[in-house]
Amino acid sequence: MPTILITGANRGLGLEFARQYAADGWRVLATVRDPAKGRAVSEAGAEVHLCDVADFAAVARLKSALSGVSLDILLNNAGVYGERQDFGALDPDEFLRVIQVNTLAPVKLAEAFATHLTGRKIIAAMSSKMGSVADNTSGGSYAYRASKAALNMMIRGMAVDLAGRGVITAALSPGWVRTDMGGPAAPLDAATAVGGLRRVLDGLKAEDSGGFFHWDGSQVPW
Repeated sequence: MPTILITGANRGLGLEFARQYAADGWRVLATVRDPAKGRAVSEAGAEVHLCDVADFAAVARLKSALSGVSLDILLNNAGVYGERQDFGALDPDEFLRVIQVNTLAPVKLAEAFATHLTGRKIIAAMSSKMGSVADNTSGGSYAYRASKAALNMMIRGMAVDLAGRGVITAALSPGWVRTDMGGPAAPLDAATAVGGLRRVLDGLKAEDSGGFFHWDGSQVPW
């Protein structure tokens, strides 16, 4: 049975990934920060584990709890948008919190679980077109943009460092999706975005490692 570990799976895209993979017969391991919020993903068919991805002691405990478990895909989905990040109003502590959750945590998860990867051997991370330098024509959102641009660089670096182990890495752009973060005006529903991203993951080859892919399969400019 193929196995995927999904972080931040209590709602939104993470929950939809869990639903779709579980429905297709995968073993789904899902992390949540709050045990009270794990019911939906449990009902979707996932095995729920408590882990705040920004707490690296908790990541170590998760690694210990999953000792001996083989993974096909590690999907770093957990993330935050952050507050007080417009020019002239940047909050340094908030900026660093966003970086810790969106950029550093996925790398620490990858370090923890790279040796668990067998089969497909994919490390994927939920990025955003807002992390594209070329696509930034509207400014603002300094912490979020910086965190996702840095995440893209980490994905690229891991592609090089893990190539010898046969691991494929990918940064994923889900588009503007109707979730708690995306809001009700977003044009894309979670099921469509996740379905597209799953097709991207299914089609990844060694030569794609380190790439930045939109939900429709197109590559996003750096």
